[in-house]
Amino acid sequence: MISKRFIWNSIVFGMLGLAGPALAAPFTCPKKGGDLVFGGEAKVNSLDQYGSQTISTRNVVSNIFEPLMTRDETNQPILDLAESMTESPDKLTYTFKVRQGIKFHNGKEMTTADVMASFDRYSKVGIERAFLVNVEKWEAPDKYTFIIRMKKAQPTFIEDFSSFSQPVVIIPAEQKDKPALQLEPIGTGPFQVVEYVADSHVKLKRYEGYKPNPKFEQRTGFGGYKVACVDTVTYRIVTESGARVAGIETGELLAVEDVPTKAQAGLKKNKNVTLVPLENWWVHIMLPNTKTGPTNNLAFRRAVQATLDMDEIMDASTDGAYKLNVGFQYPGRPTYTDAGKETYNLKNKELAKKYLAEAGYKNEPLVLLVNKDYTSMYNAALVVSEQLKAVGINAKLDVMDWPSSVNRMIKEKDGWNFFYTGYGTQPALGPLATMKFFAGGNATPSPPDAVLQAAYDDMINLPDPKARQEAYARMQKRILEQVYAVPFGSLTKVQAVRANVKGYKPFRIPRFSNVWIE
Repeated sequence: MISKRFIWNSIVFGMLGLAGPALAAPFTCPKKGGDLVFGGEAKVNSLDQYGSQTISTRNVVSNIFEPLMTRDETNQPILDLAESMTESPDKLTYTFKVRQGIKFHNGKEMTTADVMASFDRYSKVGIERAFLVNVEKWEAPDKYTFIIRMKKAQPTFIEDFSSFSQPVVIIPAEQKDKPALQLEPIGTGPFQVVEYVADSHVKLKRYEGYKPNPKFEQRTGFGGYKVACVDTVTYRIVTESGARVAGIETGELLAVEDVPTKAQAGLKKNKNVTLVPLENWWVHIMLPNTKTGPTNNLAFRRAVQATLDMDEIMDASTDGAYKLNVGFQYPGRPTYTDAGKETYNLKNKELAKKYLAEAGYKNEPLVLLVNKDYTSMYNAALVVSEQLKAVGINAKLDVMDWPSSVNRMIKEKDGWNFFYTGYGTQPALGPLATMKFFAGGNATPSPPDAVLQAAYDDMINLPDPKARQEAYARMQKRILEQVYAVPFGSLTKVQAVRANVKGYKPFRIPRFSNVWIE
């Protein structure tokens, strides 16, 4: 996990300009103009990042809205709409000075009245509002000063605060009382919304009133010095992989979110297309519904876990572009642990049948809730279904679009047993971001697991980074032993752009700033 010392140094010395070399000339667009047509692979259910769990929503709105803090290219915390941040000696007060002269897309100046309203709304409808549990209150003594006061010191607070998973992006104060998923998309970012047609497209245009952050010279992560070089971005929803490949080949699409492995060899021969791969895109995973049978039975969940052949699942779902991985971080990262590895990739049918007998399984249907928007998830579910049938489990697929499957997983307590998803942004942000899902998030077991919660509390609150890492290992081991999640492995994502698209660099989320068309 990120140490407190490292966070503080990166903010103070890397951001506030108190030390380090002077900045060179900031980025300028080599060319301006054009419409960047991007092919996204999943439907966008909302432009309200506070209340949406979908990756596709994040893909769009991260180019529209901005928070006080975000992460840089290496996922370290940096300032964004905040000019500065100071931490009190007792670690109980964080004081932010807000950048002046920032205007929303409607022309209104942003002040701490908007910051206050944003935090108020997030505390009611924000998906990850649990990160505010140790916050006593927030206040704004003047137009450009925002203060967070803690109930108790939390060494990981800035790590949480700077996450771009579901961040507290700043919205106009007038939007404070908007219900979840009904926010008007008025932000401060380099692009503003022209049109949003559900299941079809989102049209963005350059925000002419945007002020890049002068403390940087380049875009970094979702912060830094951002400039809209293209006039417009058309984010098209293209769920069929063949249509994305055809679109990038013909030039109808200038960039695409995903290229299936089987199409990559052909595209490499096309001088007008550039492939841009990113390893460890997400942890491919399925999550059990512990509120309903038969997955509310630990022995049954262990039967499923014992059955699965992860190589077969990952090969089928990624066309071979994968690495086996038992955990919620990626091998080679400082925070990686293989705790719980004895539960992974067992491929043991006899052990599975023993657990089924222990569970008293009576051929009840096992419903795999999956979508076709993300082909890798759907193909994984097909293989899992066949493997489970081979040991006598009555597995059935329930297939819908991605936003509908997410909505059902969150809101419905029965009617499904395993939900298919990918943990990508969260593992990149660090262990704490991923483990939130299991401690107050949508993967929290029912009934609550005191052992799991105690490990999570240690991850948040222990002052020693080494002790927090040990708590993370305990939590991962507990999740795998109790089968609160079934990770398959890590997949590689390959995106593509037309050769005349410059400045595009793959990241956890598509970034349209500092990208130009020649």
